[in-house]
Amino acid sequence: MLKNDPHVGSPRSRVDGPAKVMGAARYAAEFTAPDLTYGYVVSSAVARGRIAQIDVAAAEAVPGVLKVFTHENRPRTAWFNSSYQDEVAPPGTPFRPLYDEWIHYAGQPIALVVAETFEIARYAASLIRADYETEPHETDLKLARAQAYVPPKKRSGITPPPKPEGDAMKAYSEAPVRVWGEFTIAREHHNPMEPHASTVVWDGGGKLTVYDKIQGVQNSQGYIASVFGLSKDDVRVLSPFVGGGFGSGLRPQYQLFLAVMAALDLERSVRVELTRDQMFTFVHRPATITSVMLGANPDGRLVALKHDAVQGTSQFEDYQEVVVNWSGLLYHPENIELTYEIAKLDTYTPGDMRAPGAPLGTFAIESAMDELAYATGIDPVQLRLKNYTERDENENKEFTSKELRACYQLGAERFGWSRRTPEPRSMREGRELIGWGMATGVWEAQLNKTSARATLTIDGKLEVATATADIGTGTYTILTQIGADALGLAMEDVTARIADSSLPKSPVEGGSWTAASAGSAVDAACKTVREELFGYARKMKGSPLANATIDQITFANGCMILTADPTRSVSLVEAMRAGGVERIEAEETASPSMLTQMRYSAYTQGRRGVGRPGSRGS
Repeated sequence: MLKNDPHVGSPRSRVDGPAKVMGAARYAAEFTAPDLTYGYVVSSAVARGRIAQIDVAAAEAVPGVLKVFTHENRPRTAWFNSSYQDEVAPPGTPFRPLYDEWIHYAGQPIALVVAETFEIARYAASLIRADYETEPHETDLKLARAQAYVPPKKRSGITPPPKPEGDAMKAYSEAPVRVWGEFTIAREHHNPMEPHASTVVWDGGGKLTVYDKIQGVQNSQGYIASVFGLSKDDVRVLSPFVGGGFGSGLRPQYQLFLAVMAALDLERSVRVELTRDQMFTFVHRPATITSVMLGANPDGRLVALKHDAVQGTSQFEDYQEVVVNWSGLLYHPENIELTYEIAKLDTYTPGDMRAPGAPLGTFAIESAMDELAYATGIDPVQLRLKNYTERDENENKEFTSKELRACYQLGAERFGWSRRTPEPRSMREGRELIGWGMATGVWEAQLNKTSARATLTIDGKLEVATATADIGTGTYTILTQIGADALGLAMEDVTARIADSSLPKSPVEGGSWTAASAGSAVDAACKTVREELFGYARKMKGSPLANATIDQITFANGCMILTADPTRSVSLVEAMRAGGVERIEAEETASPSMLTQMRYSAYTQGRRGVGRPGSRGS
């Protein structure tokens, strides 16, 4: 029988690795142009108020300064709020840089200096003086939570908490064992290795090529076209490499607006790169306060669960995450209430960060479950198994699959959980006190509508292309592996093109859906190429595959091989020559099944064991 070792699931060197380690990979602020100028952002020194006066005369007098942009002289842009809403914008009024004199958060851009060199722009920016009329501000969620509210409009893709069941407070008050805890998580700033930057190349004819730090080039393209009244055909956005995004690059950030604005006004290429300090002034994981009440019988079985969360948002947008739903997904007693509110702060709008909402919500419920395990004297793993859910009770749906029970078992075996003693200070390694704990993790398993193109040329080379991004998670390699397996090629014969707005449509790279979504689209496009190839092979005179069907064929070693008889084969190149074609190209779209989504819930899950640094986890 034919042996065919797949690339997917096997260790492979990353195809983008050599470019990164040798310095050949270029990021948004590393692209250049003959007429490139440099923009430097001046940030607000207050959190709330208005600019009473801004003096830019000294900055404008510096030789090499081309222009200083403020709210007083900025070019006109789109009027309606909807023009500024990108693909993943929350409800509200999107931030407009240099729109007027009002200050909404500390660090807000109040001026952009554009000069012939970065050093000149930075020096001139230091000469700008602004006087403010300040107003009382609030940036502390603990103080603002009294004015928290349920968002009147749902953020797209964010599921509100399900309706309460039973009477959670009454059941809690009557429960033999009760646990209550409040958990506060401070805001966290993404601040990846690559700061946010945009290089806008002006071609002299009104067309723009934009290199942007973004996790979705078509999101930036649509934003630019909408805000500045341009045709998408006149805007091409590329982001071939992203030096870490963690969610901060899902939305176009303000340096993109400023760079495009200056390029269009000056008719010059412009680069705007934010400083490390400025990276701490805008997008961030929101501050969150959650409280969890658990009521249980002495045997550990839950009779009441109440999980409430309040998150911070900006004054101008209602940013939302899924925070409390995870509790009802993992454990679902008869009496359950999950609530979620937001409170306005004088900060920038928060942004998605590393499985947004899930670490915050699961941290709280799992911490409370550990407290309940201690209160009842029940092993933490056994407590979770006593309250194990076999279906998604939040949505009243079956799971596509759920192997969390096996995960608990395997994790406990590998960790050596049976050796754990629950009493504080009872475990030692030498002179060190150690502790073992465990927690459950859960996250969505999603597939989003994505298109991809596959192009096979007569030299046996394959190109797969889609507009998705690679934020360091291996997208180039994953798509190369999928294309290589689909047509039985070596990975060296496959090229993946991504992160170019001119390529087939793709959603932003986020939510852990990229491999499933872009990979499915690439696989679908390659299968269409396979079918055309096989059609040519069957029609060849004396074809050894004439009487075969495609499901009887294995694609391997650059050939179509009869699986039952590997001596009968046709190479891909032979088939194309027989068909008289120099290239075969196919574009396909992968979409989730609406019927499946209506009937089933899909999540990933895991169990993590923790101890002192260096201990094992699974």
